[in-house]
Amino acid sequence: MSSMTQVNDDTPGHGTDGRLGPGCTLSVRRAEAAVTAARTAAGQGDTMSSARVSRHVRIRMMAAVATVCAVSAAPLARQAVATDTPAYTETFRPQFHFTPQKNWMNDPNGLVYYQGEYHLFYQYNPNGNSWGDMSWGHAVSKDLVHWKELPLALSHDDEEMVFSGSAVVDRNNTTGFGTKENPPMVAIYTSAYRHGGKQAQSLAYSTDRGRTWTKYQGNPVIDIGSTDFRDPKVQWYAPTRSWLMTVSLSAEHKVRFYSSKNLKDWEPQSEFGPAGATGGVWECPDLFPLAVDGDPKKIKWVLVVNINPGGIAGGSAAQYFVGDFDGKKFTPEDKGAYTPPTGKVVQDFEDPGFGDWTATGTAFGEGPATGAVDGQGTVSGFDGKGLANSFHGGDGATGSLTSPSFTVTSPYLNFKIGGGRHPHEAGTVLDSPPPVGTVLADFEGGTYGGWTATGDAFGTAPAHGTLPGQQQVSGFLGDGLVNTFLNGDATTGTLTSPEFTVDKKHINFLIGGGNHPAGSGNPTAVELLVDGQVVRSATGKDAEALNWASWDVSDLAGKKARIRIVDDNTGGWGHLNVDHIVMSDTQAQRVSTETSVNLLVDGKVVRSATGSDSEALDWASFDMRPYEGEKAQIQIVDMNTAGWGHVMADPFTAAEKPAKSVVHRADWADYGKDYYAAVSWEDAPGGKRYMIGWMNNWDYGQSVPTSPWRGAQSMPREMALRTVDGRIRLTSEPVRGLESLRPKRPVRASGVTVTSTSKPLIRPAVGGKALDIEATFSLKDAERFGLKVRTGAGGEETVIGYDTTTQELYVDRTRSGAGDFNSTFPGIQTAPLKAENGKVKLRVLVDWSSVEVFGGNGEAVITDQIFPDPSSTGVEVFAEGGGATLDHLQAWQLKSIWR
Repeated sequence: MSSMTQVNDDTPGHGTDGRLGPGCTLSVRRAEAAVTAARTAAGQGDTMSSARVSRHVRIRMMAAVATVCAVSAAPLARQAVATDTPAYTETFRPQFHFTPQKNWMNDPNGLVYYQGEYHLFYQYNPNGNSWGDMSWGHAVSKDLVHWKELPLALSHDDEEMVFSGSAVVDRNNTTGFGTKENPPMVAIYTSAYRHGGKQAQSLAYSTDRGRTWTKYQGNPVIDIGSTDFRDPKVQWYAPTRSWLMTVSLSAEHKVRFYSSKNLKDWEPQSEFGPAGATGGVWECPDLFPLAVDGDPKKIKWVLVVNINPGGIAGGSAAQYFVGDFDGKKFTPEDKGAYTPPTGKVVQDFEDPGFGDWTATGTAFGEGPATGAVDGQGTVSGFDGKGLANSFHGGDGATGSLTSPSFTVTSPYLNFKIGGGRHPHEAGTVLDSPPPVGTVLADFEGGTYGGWTATGDAFGTAPAHGTLPGQQQVSGFLGDGLVNTFLNGDATTGTLTSPEFTVDKKHINFLIGGGNHPAGSGNPTAVELLVDGQVVRSATGKDAEALNWASWDVSDLAGKKARIRIVDDNTGGWGHLNVDHIVMSDTQAQRVSTETSVNLLVDGKVVRSATGSDSEALDWASFDMRPYEGEKAQIQIVDMNTAGWGHVMADPFTAAEKPAKSVVHRADWADYGKDYYAAVSWEDAPGGKRYMIGWMNNWDYGQSVPTSPWRGAQSMPREMALRTVDGRIRLTSEPVRGLESLRPKRPVRASGVTVTSTSKPLIRPAVGGKALDIEATFSLKDAERFGLKVRTGAGGEETVIGYDTTTQELYVDRTRSGAGDFNSTFPGIQTAPLKAENGKVKLRVLVDWSSVEVFGGNGEAVITDQIFPDPSSTGVEVFAEGGGATLDHLQAWQLKSIWR
């Protein structure tokens, strides 16, 4: 869309996993109240299945992951750049990926080639660097590498935001907007109406090569009365001499095809879906033909359906289907039924009780459920007649179910899981009582006591939980808390404590709300002031649930201090929740809010899986090989009391091979965390098909530490269909124009053998912040091998490797630099890739804040953002568990497209 999967209204950005946009009009809150009522019905009782709950409601339910982080002075230094930094030289500014000079950008839109220019329109907020006031920005390029940013193309107004869509050149002037001598460029976009949230398809046109635009007076041209109908992709379909539209019915996991002779009058043709991965809404579809293996006599059609959340790496991703299209209907290739691996059943929940498994709390009841329990939607996908189901007592109940200890003897543990999407967060505990110490404020007395309030965000007294229009607030103690959602995100102000003396080692407090750190311009933060200066700060994590944060203040002993709660943000998630501020010699531990299945070894969680906000169970698998011979336990955990605050699990089977979920059986254009809203250019010269995606993820897109812009586009890619392992796959490679940024002479290395070690290849003096690397490895006996890029400061590294045991390409960004802005950011992304003739070929693009890795012939692609220290510029070759040989490597330091 435009979407944030969650936005088709102009609501204050309080509720959808942090991705809703800023509040623009107070009148929208009437619609919010209705949404909140629906959320309450669905989120607390789950009386509707996930397929029937509206997108608004389901997204609000997903926002229950409580992730907060205490931000000290050191991380603040990484947040963004001084305002006097020259444009396009800021920390983390991509040097060969398109970014706007300032403000927020997400989906690419309107991709069309005309009169020597590739047009890139994009979702754009002209008024800030967070989502809101969606409009179409505009840039053009002659080579898909060097870009010129142009003035705003299509602007939001009081009635509508301009969501995602496409553009065509109406060469036959079927619309009458131009002439045959000067055919109009026509944009087909989604009108996201501010009042009521309806989405419909509209037109705008330009007769001066896209420089100025006029919205069609007859808009909208398609209106089905839906709030989840968006992102039209239009093309000329020559066989019927008509226009073809592919558009999303996003909440239904469907795309619909329409036909028109004039772009104004449309007739529905057919629908496709649900199919493949359906864990989130379907958005930004695209449909195009490609020759298989370059054979023009063998044409297949590719249907791209972007999904959020529910992608292969978590959050947003670009799924695709290969099939046939007859002008009206898309028919996918038959991939056959899935049969999971067999093995030894560890627990199938078929007996009346839990046997020797230990239950705590009330969530799992007295024994296995036989399906749905009271108040729950239809449960499906479990085996036999029983399953573990923590919805006993509704989402508000918590508890755990733990297996006896067992010795790991099988390579994989397979099981089915359903329920809420609330991942396990490292470092959290199942229970954390309030630390004992001096309570500076518990906000229980009905007043703020000696605290001083300014502005209008705090009201005259503490809140008593959730405020009107706000999703469910949880995790606070007692009856009162600070909640600055008073009258929505638009309010601002401060709340400052009386002066006190620091006489203990820690200051602990509960915090939730928006992720806008101190120093970011418009913070939602708790600050510690000494001599009037901010010496500690913490912010929320775009979640309404409060959780513990803690400052180590031992170095401030004896100092006079104040605590100031600041809400200076009027955009999405522009509010803060705070409670129980206590000075103690004990550091508070963050409490788990997970709904997960965990593998415990020595009492520590070493593997974890969570649901996908669905009552349908699906396969998951734990790789047990690293723990062979060790003692382990399985633990099913429900510590979440908000929407989708439950988990379901069924047969646990020890097996020789991993089971694959629907998500892992689906086909993906990119296996990384940061490739979404992928769509392709129409009318490219030579019949080429070029595709680009938003290089970000809605899980954390509004929290990445960039300024004064936020959001980047991927490198444009040339797409192809190739037969890989007997199956037709969509492959991609960077556009060849990228090579124009290379110097004449690359840095080379060859015949480098490494055994269970890392070896520097390119010294930091080369300046490895923007690199194009081509490498070929020969397999020997190493378990893993590959390259490490952006290595340096404090052990920073981004690992680009190949795992011979799983035959997977992977990118590990757990030590890639700044990543504490969201708990889902650090991690390892994998893509299936088979070696060819004992060799693995890689193409790696490294920019100031990203890596794009193309494995083999482009059948395995991983795109990830990274935020390393600017001094981390090294490149290393490595091998683990044996040896591997780097046969050949060429690396070029790429020139900037901005200078």
